[in-house]
Amino acid sequence: MISNLVLQDTINGIKNITKCELAIVDLEGKTVASTAELNFSKADIVTFGASSAESQEIRGSMFFKVYDDYQAEYVVIVTGDEEDMTMTGKLAAFQIQNLLVAYKEHFDKDNFIKNLLLDNLLLVDVNSRAMKLHIATTVRRVVYILESNQTKDYSTLETVKGLFAGTKNDFITAVDENSIIIIKELGDETGEELQAVARTIIDSLAEKESDSGQAFRVAYGNPVSEIREVSRSYKEARMALDVGKIFFEGQDVIAYSQLGIGRLIYQLPIPLCKMFIREIFTEKSPDDFDEETLTTINKFFENSLNVSETSRQLYIHRNTLVYRLDKLQKSTGLDLRVFDDAITFKIALMVVRYMKYMEMLDY
Repeated sequence: MISNLVLQDTINGIKNITKCELAIVDLEGKTVASTAELNFSKADIVTFGASSAESQEIRGSMFFKVYDDYQAEYVVIVTGDEEDMTMTGKLAAFQIQNLLVAYKEHFDKDNFIKNLLLDNLLLVDVNSRAMKLHIATTVRRVVYILESNQTKDYSTLETVKGLFAGTKNDFITAVDENSIIIIKELGDETGEELQAVARTIIDSLAEKESDSGQAFRVAYGNPVSEIREVSRSYKEARMALDVGKIFFEGQDVIAYSQLGIGRLIYQLPIPLCKMFIREIFTEKSPDDFDEETLTTINKFFENSLNVSETSRQLYIHRNTLVYRLDKLQKSTGLDLRVFDDAITFKIALMVVRYMKYMEMLDY
């Protein structure tokens, strides 16, 4: 339904042009918007609403019906110069009726998009409903999710809408209190360009983040080519947000395509994870390693198992690094200089991080 503020702005503009006073009332006689106190009663509205007339003069004013799907929704009352009242009333009724159609279409589109994202529509119905709403069905699209650590507010939503104001085929909506969803229509954009869009969203909110302490993250799925596949891109973006919190803690932009093995670990049941860790480390756990050992391990992985580069970045002698790796091999049975053992160890570290995150959520 159109807000009263929009209706008030509409008749204020018409009054400025025509110099006639106007009022908009519902069919029960309640004033919705007005430019002046006009002479009418509830009985006048009820009687006119029940009649077959589209317009009528009552008590020196002109009454006009505004229809929505062939049903009277409002009555416009116009008072002023006799020659101008009819033209002004017709203009006002036409304008408000167009607003009703536009708002209804927007509301229907928003509902359609939300149901599409949440898989609340049958696949056989998606294309037909999209066509009725004049939404292209075979266009390349991608879903972005902007998530905040605080409940979203109106200004954040308006900022995001402003970024995409020039692209009428993009959709911006929300399905929960902490995130905003952007469904962006694409041409032949590359992965780097998709990343750039996400970075633009984050940068546009940088001032807000510094002022209020509100932190933002953006995740996005893979592009899809059909409207019925949009929910898949949304699920990918949602997973990217969740997995990013575990394995990409320092990143505020994360793509589903970057998740790698993290998205597989994220779907493992916790009992299986615990069994895997026990088999790899027996009685030990990565939590038992001291800070020096963990720093050495992480730096060794960062440098693709290169002993010379790792020792240089740690400011230690090569033999010192070799000694630490030998010591780790004795305690775990895994030699990080051997590719298979390194892979096993890396996965084990990721599994431990995943289990810690899930335990934290339980609390």
